Amino acid sequence: MTAGYEALFDGYLEGINPEPVADPSVWHGPEMADDTSWTYRLTDSDNAEIEAAVKGLPTSAMDLQTIGLSEFPLPRLSKQLRALQHEIVEGRGFAFIKGLPIERYNHFEAAVLYWGIGQYFGTPVSQNANGHLLGHVTDLGYAADDSRRRGYQTREALRYHTDGCDIVGLMCLRHAKSGGLSGIVSAGAIHNAIGETRPDLLKVLYQPFYISRIGEIPLGKQPWYLMPVFNLFGGHMTSMYPARDLRMAQNLPDVPLLTAPQQEALALVDQLAETLSLKMEIEPGDMQFLHNHTIYHSRSGYEDFEDTGHRRHMLRLWLSAPNGRPLPPYFAERYGTVEQGAVRGGILCPDTRLSTPLDVV
Repeated sequence: MTAGYEALFDGYLEGINPEPVADPSVWHGPEMADDTSWTYRLTDSDNAEIEAAVKGLPTSAMDLQTIGLSEFPLPRLSKQLRALQHEIVEGRGFAFIKGLPIERYNHFEAAVLYWGIGQYFGTPVSQNANGHLLGHVTDLGYAADDSRRRGYQTREALRYHTDGCDIVGLMCLRHAKSGGLSGIVSAGAIHNAIGETRPDLLKVLYQPFYISRIGEIPLGKQPWYLMPVFNLFGGHMTSMYPARDLRMAQNLPDVPLLTAPQQEALALVDQLAETLSLKMEIEPGDMQFLHNHTIYHSRSGYEDFEDTGHRRHMLRLWLSAPNGRPLPPYFAERYGTVEQGAVRGGILCPDTRLSTPLDVV
């Protein structure tokens, strides 16, 4: 760790007196389950615009990086998508889009469609050291103890967590035989619940934790970085909770063991995430977009089909929001830059080459 980076945490906790988060991103899953306002159902007119945009592009394989807003025009739907994007960044923190007839499209067209719609939410950034701007969430058969694995490459249940970007999006191509339920939860609701019952542990979660980079190490960086779970900056409470990577850091040399209060605080975060969460089934054609700074997400374990052509498969985007919120300076250690309006977040290593793979690699 460079001296400059370490200095960002000097006296970090001095004067921090966490207040309850009071903005639209604070909600409780059991109550939100009865609210339909977070779901936008595509109309026939919307689907006609999407189909026209897809069919207006070459049908042969192309680099999706050449497709921007001007190449994927949605004259009327674009206004609704921008409203959803604003709701994600400034409001409740998530949106769900249903009603896409995915069966109309072949695999390439589905990727083009999702990439094109994603442009209205932000700029894609790299999801791994390979530079994948378009991700494929599917079980690759890794064993539970395989250190090479990432959670999205297995069929295991995933802890509630955040990713390294402003907005994360999923589109379902195929669902599992059973299971694979999506769960989301308000980080602000967790924050407030801890403040009400265990303010001592809330203070612990404002202290920096060691987070493993899982071998995906940018040039000149350590195999870990430091990050509090809860952060006050720019008038916002911003949360970062890479749950698995935080615990994996315990396997790295020179990383101190979690203290008893830290372990208790993390266990309480996990417990409250489950209690306060909203569960949803993501069906083929459905799209989910989440604000990583205010929402944690998870997935239940699942059983898949034997036939590889029918197995659960999601497309994923990590997006940098042009209207992203201000982030603390130390977020640059993970996001590359914290400049508002700049492309930030993602994973860039010395040999990373950006690409948009159309198939699972």
